[in-house]
Amino acid sequence: MRNIINISLPEELNRVVERAVKKGKFATKSEFFRNLIRLWEERKLFTDLQESEKEFKTSKGKKLHSLVNLR
Repeated sequence: MRNIINISLPEELNRVVERAVKKGKFATKSEFFRNLIRLWEERKLFTDLQESEKEFKTSKGKKLHSLVNLR
């Protein structure tokens, strides 16, 4: 099921989105924002992994014996 949300953009940002759609990079404005959210989630995951790697290297990481403890 999809949920509909409305957002308000300054004119310049709206033009950025419209140009991307007109150039064929995205089929719709909705697809532009779905892609933006996916990129944000990927960036967050990458950052979390980097932090975990740093903790592990400094011996502050936890050794997991089960995936149950992952969260």
